[in-house]
Amino acid sequence: MVVPQLSVFLENRPGHMKRILNAFEVARINVLGYSASDTGDYGIARFILDKPEAGLEVLRAEGCAVILTEVLCVHLPNKPGELARVIGAIADAGINVQYSYSLISNVITIYANDIKSTEAALQGQPIELVSLDAISLQFPSD
Repeated sequence: MVVPQLSVFLENRPGHMKRILNAFEVARINVLGYSASDTGDYGIARFILDKPEAGLEVLRAEGCAVILTEVLCVHLPNKPGELARVIGAIADAGINVQYSYSLISNVITIYANDIKSTEAALQGQPIELVSLDAISLQFPSD
């Protein structure tokens, strides 16, 4: 079963992702999962949205370079070897995985060039930082 994904080409500067996310919020579009990666001065953000067609229109209205592609989403039991099993089945079929990313609940991972300053910026906000132990407890092994 395929799932629509939007890929957006963004300039790698503070505020560009915020502009996109604010536009989704105004349009009442929920981000179910996303990935953001950089290629230097630019990056690619990939989104799984509850309303992908509406998201496509919002991004076009924002003047973004965006494409809609089909991806697969796979539920992995929380036990060792499951990711290897899925990727292995694809590789055994002679297919190369070009990219993948995790859609685990509403816990996200953020990397910034100054992680301590990023952590400090989130302190005092109504934002819950999550430890590895907390993630393990929220998603116990099967």
